[in-house]
Amino acid sequence: MSSGHTGRCLCGNVSYDTGKDPLWVTVCYCRFCQRATGSDRMIEPIFERDSFAFKGGSPTVYTLPSDGSGKDINVHFCEKCGTKLALTFERWPNRIGIYVGTLNDPVSIEPTKENSKHIFASEARPGTILPPGFKIFDRHATENDGTPIEPTVHSTPYVVENW
Repeated sequence: MSSGHTGRCLCGNVSYDTGKDPLWVTVCYCRFCQRATGSDRMIEPIFERDSFAFKGGSPTVYTLPSDGSGKDINVHFCEKCGTKLALTFERWPNRIGIYVGTLNDPVSIEPTKENSKHIFASEARPGTILPPGFKIFDRHATENDGTPIEPTVHSTPYVVENW
């Protein structure tokens, strides 16, 4: 019995159980996430890998270096239908992020001021509205060595004007 969240690909060949609630939720506006989702951002709940399990078929993995950190990112996707399900990271080997839209109940995890951060705001599309009170970062929230970066927190909605 799961104490986390469940999800699957379009065809149902690969499913997953997170085992727990997310550690945090990342909202990312980088070009990688834009391409990976076909949207202007990715909402990515982050979990401990040791509680996470794929079920049914095993996902195929595509690896590429991050433009932001230079470290490898592993994209886990269904070989049959092509749905991207999760990301793992050389930079954070004990973490796994999921594509929120693959959850069986995608609104079960909501980005809040307390549990989330918006990263790569410097690559957000013009016209993107960044919410007030949330932690916003121009790029990553930490340096490659793990040193935290101070966020910007706007008191009113902030509209991105240019790239």
